[in-house]
Amino acid sequence: MNLSGDGSVDALDPVGQQPLDLSLLDSILDDFRGRPGVLIPILQRAQDAYGYLPREVLRVISQKMLIPLNHLYGVATFYAQFRLQRRGRHLIRICDGTACHVRGSGKSIEAIERSLRIAPGETSTDYRYTLEIVYCLGSCGLSPVAVVDDRVHAGLTPESLVQHLEKLE
Repeated sequence: MNLSGDGSVDALDPVGQQPLDLSLLDSILDDFRGRPGVLIPILQRAQDAYGYLPREVLRVISQKMLIPLNHLYGVATFYAQFRLQRRGRHLIRICDGTACHVRGSGKSIEAIERSLRIAPGETSTDYRYTLEIVYCLGSCGLSPVAVVDDRVHAGLTPESLVQHLEKLE
């Protein structure tokens, strides 16, 4: 970690090896300073700024807000909305709930794993894709279903899902 003259902290994201601009945290923390019960909104804003909660971001929040780091990790891992790992540009959520599973979602999952060379819960090494398996997207009548970048794709086949992903930039 490198403390520059303007007070910002330069660090590398240990996963992506890209510089983190930790000065973004200053305005986030200033907005909440002196107010009780603001940890979750701080973590939400930090995640909005960085796309996830890198270790160094949590360390700075801990130091500046005088909150033990293990408490921050406890909160960040308790709530499903927080991510401690960087996601890809394209988020692929494939439903494997009962209706989708019975109609072949497992084959789509296997096809995506082969095509992207990642397992569920992983992100491709180029940070282009993240694959998640979910157990209901609320579209059982359209199964099998996937959501790619917040767009629902219904009646999927393994081939149609792979073709759709190939069209993404």
